Amino acid sequence: MNSTPSGDRISLVTLMLASEFGIVPTSVAPGPSGTATRNYVATTEAGTDWFVKTYPAGTARKEAESAAALSEYARRCRVPVAAARYTVGRQRLVASRGEVTMSVTRYLRDTVTADGRVAGGRWEAVGEAIGRLHRGLARHRFGPPRLDARDRAVDPVRSRSRLEGLVHRYETDPPRTDFERWALETARERLARLPAVERLLEGAPERTISQLVHGDLSGPNVLLRGDEVAAVIDFAAPRRRSPLWKLGRLALDPRTVLAQPDWPEGLGRLAAAYRRCHPAVPVAELMSLVRLTAVYLGCTVYPLNAVVDGLGPVTESLETYARDRADAAAVLRERLDEAEEVLRHHLR
Repeated sequence: MNSTPSGDRISLVTLMLASEFGIVPTSVAPGPSGTATRNYVATTEAGTDWFVKTYPAGTARKEAESAAALSEYARRCRVPVAAARYTVGRQRLVASRGEVTMSVTRYLRDTVTADGRVAGGRWEAVGEAIGRLHRGLARHRFGPPRLDARDRAVDPVRSRSRLEGLVHRYETDPPRTDFERWALETARERLARLPAVERLLEGAPERTISQLVHGDLSGPNVLLRGDEVAAVIDFAAPRRRSPLWKLGRLALDPRTVLAQPDWPEGLGRLAAAYRRCHPAVPVAELMSLVRLTAVYLGCTVYPLNAVVDGLGPVTESLETYARDRADAAAVLRERLDEAEEVLRHHLR
């Protein structure tokens, strides 16, 4: 948690902008914040806007620097990414003072996040942008794509253990709120459905490509302007995982699945655009995009575990998101055959 009072924190951010980044702002105001970050928008006398990302207390500067460097690497690969501001002397992308660690990028106005808003021409635009992102990251020094075991996010055995543990904790300390009671019932239902979920994996490749990935590729971290991708933001430090799982997490965001009845057709266009940019991912893997995302949503314990694991307050938006995930998982299972036929048509 960040303990510095709001006014003092803004004063420190203002000071660091000038001393560390060579930016003298006329105003610094709270901006769009992430799950764990507190962010600000700084405006200069010339009217230039800067996005200031401050990391949670305890974040290692080396990790934050790695994430910022990965974002800049992606920008050099012609991925739409907000340009970073280096510190004075172009020595670093991240600066620290006291409990504040921060990075600075250009602020992109007139944009919306992609969660629940991928429709029309945005399907192809998102597919192309993420295809370019994964193609660029595959060329990073951390190494090219390689075949690995399926991503741990779609492991029913691991999921059974976690769901059983969650049910046990809820039963040991009985639920007190409507959300906790719903979470317990949903966890029980997921446990009962795990054999059927596991059978879905019989139609998916046993080994999939892994490579360097964004780290937190999701709807809130893709900014749209009209029908175009304005920027991919909020990179995490370099790590290898399945690009397919990341693509499914973004393209089949529960809010999109529930808000866009024609999502199978849109997904087909997105997958085709993605593969044109990043053909290293086999067609067989892209064909299993819906299947693996349905398995993931049928295996996950988040955010059912928000209370028992102390992940923060259960806000109205978090509860809505939790219920949307459960509903979207059912939709993906019900429309699986239809969606895979559409994918087959677009990827042939």
